[in-house]
Amino acid sequence: MTDQYKTIRNKSEGLFKDRGSKFISIAIPVGSETVIKEELEKIRKEYHDARHHCYAYKLGTGDDKWRVNDDGEPSGTAGNPIMGQIKSYGLTNILIIVVRYFGGTLLGTGGLINAYRAAARESLENAEIIHRTVNCSYKLLFGYPVMNEVMKLVKDENLEQSDQVFEIDCKMKVRFRASLEKRIIERLRLIKGLRFEKEQ
Repeated sequence: MTDQYKTIRNKSEGLFKDRGSKFISIAIPVGSETVIKEELEKIRKEYHDARHHCYAYKLGTGDDKWRVNDDGEPSGTAGNPIMGQIKSYGLTNILIIVVRYFGGTLLGTGGLINAYRAAARESLENAEIIHRTVNCSYKLLFGYPVMNEVMKLVKDENLEQSDQVFEIDCKMKVRFRASLEKRIIERLRLIKGLRFEKEQ
């Protein structure tokens, strides 16, 4: 598992036309299935008069969180070609919806595959592709006497800190790249009286 991935910075759109049919593609950066559902609802409302709202999405750096949907088009002619573009650009945490307005002429299987692929590619051509890192968050709980040791570790490892409380009982949140997790946990364990838990 790598702790780096490629996604898009902002929403972007594309358009492809073939024999009167219009294919409007919308690429959206997403972080969860809840957000995906919300975005699909928005697009269905905005383009409520369109015949099809086909889509594909991929989440995370593994290969297990993805889905394709042909939304009434012949099986394999819409969702898969959209996913093909997500994969060829090497992207994740992305949803691409292609909205089709039927132009009266049937395009056939090959024509549909080409149209959905081209529309999805257009939205990605217009997107700004960025690199992001996968991060871990931990909550640290410790007594005042070990504060110097904790702060030294935070400084040494350049950890991002937030929600600090320094009283008799101290607590803080730290964030760091997933690839450093094993090393940082080993160092946290060496500090006597420090408790830590991973945030989901």
